[in-house]
Formats: sequence, structure tokens, C-alpha cells
Amino acid sequence: MDYIYIIIIVILAIMSGILYKFGLNKGLEKGNKEFIEKLKSEKEQLKMEIEIAKREKDEIIRNAEKEAENIVKSALIESKEEIQKMKEEFNRELKLEKEEIKSMEERLIRREEMIDRKEQNLEELKNKVDREKEEIQKLKEELENKLYEIANLTMEEAREKVLNEAREKYELELAQKYKSIKEEYEEDAKKHAQWVVSIAVQRYASDVTSEITTATVPLPTDDMKGRIIGREGRNIRAFEKMTGCDLIIDDTPEVVVISGFNPLRREIAKRTLEALVADGRIHPARIEEVYEKTKKELEDIIKEAGKEAVMRVGIKPLHPELVKLLGRLKFRTSYGQDVLEHSIEVANFAGLMASELGLNVELARRAALLHDIGKAIDHEVEGSHAVVGGQIAKRYNERLEVVNAIQYHHNEVDPMTPEAVIVGAADAVSAARPGARRETLENYIRRIEQLEEIAKSFRHVDKAYAIQAGRELRVIVQPDKIDDALADKLARDISAKIEEIMEYPGVIKVTVIREKRSVAYAS
Repeated sequence: MDYIYIIIIVILAIMSGILYKFGLNKGLEKGNKEFIEKLKSEKEQLKMEIEIAKREKDEIIRNAEKEAENIVKSALIESKEEIQKMKEEFNRELKLEKEEIKSMEERLIRREEMIDRKEQNLEELKNKVDREKEEIQKLKEELENKLYEIANLTMEEAREKVLNEAREKYELELAQKYKSIKEEYEEDAKKHAQWVVSIAVQRYASDVTSEITTATVPLPTDDMKGRIIGREGRNIRAFEKMTGCDLIIDDTPEVVVISGFNPLRREIAKRTLEALVADGRIHPARIEEVYEKTKKELEDIIKEAGKEAVMRVGIKPLHPELVKLLGRLKFRTSYGQDVLEHSIEVANFAGLMASELGLNVELARRAALLHDIGKAIDHEVEGSHAVVGGQIAKRYNERLEVVNAIQYHHNEVDPMTPEAVIVGAADAVSAARPGARRETLENYIRRIEQLEEIAKSFRHVDKAYAIQAGRELRVIVQPDKIDDALADKLARDISAKIEEIMEYPGVIKVTVIREKRSVAYAS
């Protein structure tokens, strides 16, 4: 404001000078003076107002500063109180955590002390056991030496004598215990098992085996024999070399016999010879041509046989390679029994028994049909047919339960499922049923003799007889040496030894007979 008034005054002064210079009259100067005076008075008034405004401004600023200072002071006081509260809360939490940590440390220390005490106790106990073992060993050695000195026997003889005395002392007690356990736990299981097997056998009927190791081919005339032999025997030599079977041409009219132990090769040879006889052209080149053609035809027959087996059993489809291997079983035999028909029979038995017991019928049938698949592999593959069959099934993505059942059916692995046990039982039923298998006379006699020798190897056995084609073994014991309880135990021991030593189809029944006759004469 002061600057504005000064500028106005300067402007007026300049104007006054200009007017004065140009000869303005003194009246104008007077007016200017009055105006200047007026301006001065207004200036003074303005200065006073400005001074008043400054004082008001300073007062307002001082009041504002005081108010701001009061607000800041109150805010600081509140902040200090809040900070103090937070500090106190933090101190309380810190104190609690310190106390908890301290208690944990105390617990850990107590636990470590407890562990140390246990380790010390264990060490003391171990030392005590070691000392007792040493004392027992010394006592044992002293007793053995004393027994040796008293009995004047070698250590081995003395040990054998002590063992025999203990065996004779506790044998009766063990036999009685065995008899009670057997009667308690086996009676119901035996009845139920017999019922299931009998139901399965009655519901399934199969033909008697008729497989042999030779095949006959009828001829239209006896002149055909000479053509089969060929000049200097070249045709028959070529035929036998190609097929791997023997050709028997004898005096039997209008018949040629093909002999071979491999049923597949024998079948190929038979079909080849039938085709050659029907065609009439017989020479080495023609034999080779017909043989290759027959071999390919038989492969198709094998596939169809495998598919038919799967359809007859009624299971889900198999891998094509498994179907082919299954078809090859049609030309494999076991004790004269067709292995494919045997497998189908086992699958049906297993399905019937699984159904009676409420188990998985599909799993039982599938595993039973494939249980002898290992027999379709040639002898170059090492291992039993059960193990090899399980490996083949596993290779073609069969379930682990199926693989286990295949490998178990001859007790070579432990069973994983009840269905595996059923497969083994069905295999035994199929092999043991009347007419299922044929045995050579030599094998039959050897098995009968071995059964009787096993029974006679036990103490107090007087006589032993194998009857019913080796299905039952009757053992006659000395009645004054064995009572009823020991007779039960002897029957079990003989059956266990038969299972350990012999290989046989089906089940062998062991019967121990104890009969005592007391005779007196009155005269």
C-alpha cells in the first residue's frame, strides 16, 4: 500500500512539474497542494490502518501458534500414552514367550536326562544279560562235560541221547495237543471244502482222456506205401526230416503210423501225409510244399482253438498272443491229458467253486484258464511252467492277481488272493478225477513203491499198503507202541513227508490203523 501511494505522489509531482513548466497558474498549484495534503492525510490514515492490520495479523498468528502448540502437545501426550500402552503389551508378550521358552528348555533338559538314564539302564541290562549268558554257557559246558564223564559217551552221542529222551517224554503231550487242535479247527473247514468240491464236480462233467503218442493215416491201397517210401527211401527220409516224426510202415494193411512225442509236430505230419495221399504226388519238393502249407493252416487252427477256449470259459478277451499260446495247448498233453481241455476244465471248476464261496468268478476263471500257459513254450525257456506262465501273463499286461494265481498253482509262491488257492484246488481236482490222466505202468509201480517206503521209514510202523491206484495209503502200526493221539500225529507226519518228497496228481489219503487184540485161553 505504501508503494502505491509513493508512486501516485511521484506521478503527481511529475505532473505538477510539467504543468508548472508549461506556465500553469498558481491556482492550479494551490489545488495541487491541497490535493497533496489530502493525499498525505489519506496516506497517514492508511498507514494507521496498515499498522492496525499488522497488529491484528500478529495477534492472529500468535493465537494460531498457541492453538497449534496446544494441539501438538495434546497429540504428543496421546501418542506417548498409546506408545506406552504398546510398550507395556509388548513387554507382557515378550515375558510370556520367555517363560514358555524357559519351560520348553526345562522339558528338554528333563527329557535328555530321562534318555540318559534309560541308556544307562539299557547298558546295565545288556551287561547283566551278557554276564548271565556267560554264566549259562559255562554252566552248559560244565553239565555237558559232567554228562560226558558220567555216561562215558562222546559229546554227539550224549546230545543225541538227551534229545531222544526229551522227544519220548513230550511226544505224547504234543500228539494230544495236535489232535485237539486238529479236531477243533479242521472239522468244519473239511466239511465245507468237501461240499464245495463235490458240488463243483457234480455240476461239471468231462470226457475221459484218449490222447496217445501215435497217429494213424488210412491209405486207399497198399501200393501207396511204396510211393510214400520213394526210391531208395528218399521220400520217407525227407518226410521224417521235415516233420520231426517217425513214419512206421509195417504189414498192417492200408495203414501208416506216425510216431512222435510232440503232439503239434505229429498233427502237422498227419495232415501233411493225408494231403499227400489225397493228391497222389509224393516227392521231396512236394512234401516240403505241402508241409509249409499245412503248417500255416495249423496256425489258423491254433488261433481258432484259443478263441473257442476263451468263449467256452466266458471271460473277457485276452491279448492276441495269449490266445495263440492258449491254442497251442490243444497239441500238448500231460499224462495223456489234453492240456487245453484240462485248462478249460480247471477254469470251469474254479468258476463253480468261486461262485459257491462268493468270490470273484471272473478272476478265478481267467487265472485258471491261463494256469498252464507256460507249457505252450518250448523247453529252451528255463524255469517251471508255473513261473514261466506267470511271466508270460505279466508281459501281456495281465493283472497281478492273475499272475500270482498262475505261479501259485504248484505252490511255488505264496497266494495273494483266495482265488489263487481255488485255482490250485481246481487243478488238483481236474487231474485227480477218474479217467483224467494216464500213467505208464513203470511210473505207476514206482509211485506205489515210493509211497510204501515213505510210510515204512517211520518208527513203530509194521506194514504199509498203497491202494486205489496210489490215491490212498494205509499204514498199520504197532498198537503197544502208539496210542490214538500218536496215530493222528503219525498220519500228519507221513502226509507232510509225501508232500515234501513226491510229485503226484490229486490228493493222497493217509490212513493209520491201530488194532490191538488181547487173547486168553481158559482150560
